[in-house]
Amino acid sequence: MDEDNQTLVTEFILLGLTDDPELQILLFLLFLAIYVITILGNTGIIALTMLDHKLQTPMYFFLRYLSWSDLCYSSVITPRMLVAFLTKRKSISVQGCRAQLFFFVMFVCSETFFLSVMAYDRYVAICNPLLYASIMSPGVCYQLLAAVYAMSLFISSVVLGILCSLTFCGPNVIDHFYCDIPPLVSLSCSSTFISKTVVFLVALCFGMNSFLIILASYVSIFSTILKISSADGRRKAFSTCASHLTVVSLFYGTAIFMYMRPPSGYSESQNKVTSVFYTIVIPMLNPLIYSLRNKDVKRAFRKIMERRMVKTNSH
Repeated sequence: MDEDNQTLVTEFILLGLTDDPELQILLFLLFLAIYVITILGNTGIIALTMLDHKLQTPMYFFLRYLSWSDLCYSSVITPRMLVAFLTKRKSISVQGCRAQLFFFVMFVCSETFFLSVMAYDRYVAICNPLLYASIMSPGVCYQLLAAVYAMSLFISSVVLGILCSLTFCGPNVIDHFYCDIPPLVSLSCSSTFISKTVVFLVALCFGMNSFLIILASYVSIFSTILKISSADGRRKAFSTCASHLTVVSLFYGTAIFMYMRPPSGYSESQNKVTSVFYTIVIPMLNPLIYSLRNKDVKRAFRKIMERRMVKTNSH
């Protein structure tokens, strides 16, 4: 039999966060507000890093694409969830589920890799400041950008290939608000040993490498900062990577909590709450963290607002 005849399930039912109609309205308003802030915050960061000439540095170059990843992977999940709150439509086609997971994995992977590249950028800036301009040249930055998207596309393609190889015969109910790998694999009526093994190895290889790059970078950064004699010098050096370290802590802290818990500590409701933070809240927080804790970004924002006020008053 071919795959079309074997695949009896044509759509999945996403149970979402709650069945309570009143709570669904409240959650709709809450997540709509979060999504609007996410759009405004990340597009603002992208615009500032493109328009302000003082933000034309490698750090802000990668921050621009980090914001783009935040905006994209939030948009893969949030709009559909908002529609589900209003229309009560909980079904998603098998093809739609695969597409959602493909783009989600691609942009989350790019987020992970950009955090690693930005950690390396901070390492070079603090530990090798005299060589910074030559090491992080525009050509190198674009090569790193291409590498990030190439690896992200490769991983998401592997995941898509695995999903396309699985047969779904029923049941088709997913106790989640988006298509995620573990529940999809568990619904398959074909052998999943190879699929689970490949996903695990890919996640371990790329995820662990990214984490180790960040860890090694910050070990060297802290070692260098501690060797600075003046307290003011140490404070200034640390402030250049404080925002990035905060974002890394949020991102990896949530990921570790989600995927490193023992089976006995696992619950669907807890997993949903963690997933909300991971997929919806963090993309909103990242631009706020960089805006509130970064003097250059705040200066650029004030400068643009002052220009607009001058233009408005002149008219």
